[in-house]
Amino acid sequence: MKDTLQILEGYLDTVDGWVWGVPMLVLILGVGLALTFSLRFLQLSRLGTAVRLVFTPHRDQPGKQGDVTSFAALCTALAATIGTGNIVGVATAVGIGGPGALFWMFLAAFFGMATKYAECLLAVRYRELDSRGHYVGGPMYYIKNGIGPRFPKTSSFLAVMFAVFGIMAGCLGIGTYTQINSVVEAGAALGCNRMLTAVVITILVGAITLGGLKFIAGAAKKIVPVMALVYIGCCLAVIFLNIGRVPDALMMIVHAAFAPEPAIGGFAGATVLMAIQKGISRGIFSNEAGLGSAPLAAASAKTNSPVEQGLINMTGTFLDTMIICMLTGIALIVTGAWSSSETGVAMTSLAFSSSMGSPLGSYAVNISLMLFAFTTILGWNFYTERCVIYLFGSRRIMAFRLIYILIVASYILIVAYIDMTNTSQKAAVNSVWIIADIANGLMALPNLVALFLLRKDVVEETRKYLLQRRQAMKSSAEGQ
Repeated sequence: MKDTLQILEGYLDTVDGWVWGVPMLVLILGVGLALTFSLRFLQLSRLGTAVRLVFTPHRDQPGKQGDVTSFAALCTALAATIGTGNIVGVATAVGIGGPGALFWMFLAAFFGMATKYAECLLAVRYRELDSRGHYVGGPMYYIKNGIGPRFPKTSSFLAVMFAVFGIMAGCLGIGTYTQINSVVEAGAALGCNRMLTAVVITILVGAITLGGLKFIAGAAKKIVPVMALVYIGCCLAVIFLNIGRVPDALMMIVHAAFAPEPAIGGFAGATVLMAIQKGISRGIFSNEAGLGSAPLAAASAKTNSPVEQGLINMTGTFLDTMIICMLTGIALIVTGAWSSSETGVAMTSLAFSSSMGSPLGSYAVNISLMLFAFTTILGWNFYTERCVIYLFGSRRIMAFRLIYILIVASYILIVAYIDMTNTSQKAAVNSVWIIADIANGLMALPNLVALFLLRKDVVEETRKYLLQRRQAMKSSAEGQ
């Protein structure tokens, strides 16, 4: 059994290398670059407007069409986006690619903001009403309604491909086992019983899942802002306690991005190509720009403006990667944890504990990890549900929700019957993470093709909105 699982892990790792190889990274960056130039660096010029829209009160207004407020839609997307990648993914990127990985992660996020803006704009523009009178949208719908009239057969294949791999990612990968494992293991590090943690998570997920979108969005609105602010505060505390090392850390990040990083301490050294690959891939895994997941939530927003929802969701990439991931990475470097022999969450725990003290630092990281992973389960539950609706119709929703809860509950059997410390279990967990990575990459492919083909629609919608905005401001000034 041990050899079989390790062989399977090796095969999956090879496939993952193909899916997330240089062509995929070039495609993701290429689409981000094309959108950035077409939109004239909108992620810089309109960032202030985007932030203002996020903090504008989003009350239910009769004139706005949708199911949840724009802020709730953003929080639902952030529930899935702010996850283990912000803690484990950053540590993995820096541990393998060196400090230079952070530079490329930041750069990918900058272009990714334009990608996230475009895909969420298109989600609102091409959304539909389902049989229950609820708004549904996302890559499947802007592929069908945007590309379909020109390329009907190709668009049908791409839309189904996205939905199938979206269900695969949600049910068998990033949405269930990987996140539950993170919650259980983080709880165990804090002294919680694994079985009890798995049971509690199942009950909570079941209660929220059966309530549907409004329950998920409601939970996300309450949990996401608090957990993000608490974790950011902890990162800032670690950085402040090592403030004298920050200038050198920033210089190291920039230098290592363009020069091979030699072995230091427990760090085995890294090439520039390794820094680029790990920085970009882990950054995308964290912020999901180009993956096509956030548009599934954005399509449900109460808004009449595709552009405004695009701007609101664009801030998700800014918060996730350019703030949270970068603060995590700087904390790893200023404390020296990046060059230790630790990996993943243990590396981040070492960074926090070395500055904040052992119990407090461990609590900060593991509690954050538990919350991040839990909200990711909720977010991907919603994403997967939208893919199910596209393929099978809204009448299958309750059946899907029960299946999703059963998948979450099945982890209790893993806790009960599998030794959580043996090699086979670790190989099984690694295999599930790799499956999630593969499914995410295969989701991203049709979405990126659609974004490239529909880039003119994005530019046209944006120009129309900005023109109307200028005319409204001019009329207001003349009225005064």
